[in-house]
Amino acid sequence: MELILQLFATFFVMGLVNFGGGGAMLSLIQTEVVTRHAWISEAQFTDIVAISQTTPGPVGINCATYVGYEVGGIAGSAAATLALILPSLLVFFVIMHFYARWHRTRAWSSAMGALRPVVAGLIGAAALVLMFHLGFGERGLECSVLRENFPDWKSWLLCGGAVAASLAFKVNPILLILIGAVAGFFLY
Repeated sequence: MELILQLFATFFVMGLVNFGGGGAMLSLIQTEVVTRHAWISEAQFTDIVAISQTTPGPVGINCATYVGYEVGGIAGSAAATLALILPSLLVFFVIMHFYARWHRTRAWSSAMGALRPVVAGLIGAAALVLMFHLGFGERGLECSVLRENFPDWKSWLLCGGAVAASLAFKVNPILLILIGAVAGFFLY
C-alpha cells in the first residue's frame, strides 16, 4: 500500500506542475521514476514511452498508466493515472472560473505567451533525455549516447529521417510513428 501511495503522490505532483501536455512531461517522469525512485530502468522507460506514443490517448497519461502497472500492478496503474489527471481537473475548473472573467485582459495574454517557450524547452529536454545520458563523473559533466535507444547506425538514420520528414516536409506525426514502427519491425 505504501508503494501505491508513493506512486500517487509522485504522479500527483507531476500532474500539478506540468505545462504543455505529455511530451513536455516525459523528462520529468523519467527523472522521477528512473533516477529518483529507481522504479524502472532507462531501457524500460524508453519502451514505455514508445508504447505510450503508439497507443491511443495522451502520452503522459499512457506513460503513467504503464509505469504504474510495472511498479504496482493494476492498483499502481489506477493510482498513477488518477493522480496525474486529478490536478488537471482541479486546475481546469479554477482556470475556467478566472477565464470567464479575465480572458480579454493583457495580463492573461502575457501569461499564456510566456508559457510557450517553456513548453518548447521541456519537449526538447524530453528528446535529449531519450538520446543521451548526462551525469557528473570524475572529469565533470559527462555525456554519452544511450546505447539501449541508439544501438547502431540504423537507429540514428531512423531518428534523422523522422526529424527531417517532420521539419522539412511537415509529415504528420502519427504517420511518422506508424512508419517508424514498420521500419523497426523490419530492421530489428
